[in-house]
Amino acid sequence: MTHRIRLRVYYEDTDLAGIVYYANYLRFIERGRSDWLRELGLDQRALKEDQGIVFAVRRIEADYLAPARFEDVLDVTTALSEARPARLVLTQEVLRDGLALFRATVTIVCLGAAGRPVRLPADLRRVLAP
Repeated sequence: MTHRIRLRVYYEDTDLAGIVYYANYLRFIERGRSDWLRELGLDQRALKEDQGIVFAVRRIEADYLAPARFEDVLDVTTALSEARPARLVLTQEVLRDGLALFRATVTIVCLGAAGRPVRLPADLRRVLAP
């Protein structure tokens, strides 16, 4: 299952040349991951408040393939590559008209209130189970 959100590049996302500043791709894919979890039925705020569980990025491997520009409409895709007891590995892309501009493999871990890895929430494990 691939999740997709659409966003527009605003002036604030760009550098002086009107090209998306490299770090903003990380913001775009963060939105994609958050929306993906929300669509799976996971309320991250409630998870933190009720169980002290949060998600944190452990690793990102990113490739910048082509520039996005001011006013572009982009699609951010998120797909699960691997699920382990306390972590997920996701493949994410930023596309313009089907052309991949940015691609990343992102490892996120589930952390408890003490900041140590904990098992993924049962609700999420059920949804991700084959």
